[in-house]
Amino acid sequence: MSEHKTISQDDKLWAALSYLWIVSLIVLSARKGNEYVRYHADQGALLFALSFIGLIPVIGWIVSIFVLVLMVLGLVKSLQGEKWPLPLLSDSAKSFGEWLVTTLKL
Repeated sequence: MSEHKTISQDDKLWAALSYLWIVSLIVLSARKGNEYVRYHADQGALLFALSFIGLIPVIGWIVSIFVLVLMVLGLVKSLQGEKWPLPLLSDSAKSFGEWLVTTLKL
């Protein structure tokens, strides 16, 4: 039988909020010590940064659709208490989150 850590409703809510664009930076700053919330906040912050590619016509719009789908999936998975890694981006998200916390002194 595997040990499963219970995620509080509060942590699930904070994690879900991290997928709402700029709110990810607030969550990253406010809950950087919480492993579960930090995991999702790192991913949300990377998606927030990637959403700016949407300003580029055509290719940016395609990327924006991809980012939006990932944001919705991340939000749903975080509310379910899952640590769902972003396809192709999960390692980059952790590095980006570390960089943000250090650079912006969050």
